[in-house]
Amino acid sequence: RKGLGTIAAKAPDFYGKNFIHRGSTDLVDRFIGNANQFTPAQITDLVTFDLTHPLQPQDITGPFYARTIGQDDATRMQQLDINLWMVGDILLKADKMSMANSIEVRVPFLDKEVMKVAAKVPTKYRMDGTQTKKVFRAAARSVLPREYYERPKLGFPVPIRVWLKDPVYTTRVREAFSSEAAKTYFRTPVLTKLIDDHVAGVSDNSRLIWTVYMFLVWHDRYFA
Repeated sequence: RKGLGTIAAKAPDFYGKNFIHRGSTDLVDRFIGNANQFTPAQITDLVTFDLTHPLQPQDITGPFYARTIGQDDATRMQQLDINLWMVGDILLKADKMSMANSIEVRVPFLDKEVMKVAAKVPTKYRMDGTQTKKVFRAAARSVLPREYYERPKLGFPVPIRVWLKDPVYTTRVREAFSSEAAKTYFRTPVLTKLIDDHVAGVSDNSRLIWTVYMFLVWHDRYFA
């Protein structure tokens, strides 16, 4: 598995590449969380400043994995997402975006009493090899139509991958990537290659491009 993972990491993008990588890596190294974007090696290549002692993802996730030693992998990953991704990312964005548009959002499944019950549900009732949210779907079976309780999980997909191939948007991103701020913090040839490879279909760099672009938009607004 380790050998396959090493070969896959060096190969061009192909369907299943990430699956092979995950299967060849220990849990604490492969599951950093949903918000993880650049690898440490990519960051070293990208930024202009010296990273003598770069912060590793495991420096952040390690304390949370330490709390769940001995528990199954699914539970450990859920605990990491609850404490990092939900608090620092998805709930934060939902709260800010809803308030910015005068909408009051509630998350009833995160009610403390609901969470107390959910935390006690054994893994075998949460998911199996073919189904997620197993006990939740079973409970919904008595009150909802089949099309709802058997519906696949779906987040809030935004077609960034498609948008970033449209000249209307790539032009805007390229301008940001050639700005003075971009030259201050990043090696612009690396940024250019990210866009070129994405537009050409060599690799899906949409999340990497978006991460840098959002930083530059934020920087321009508050520091330019």
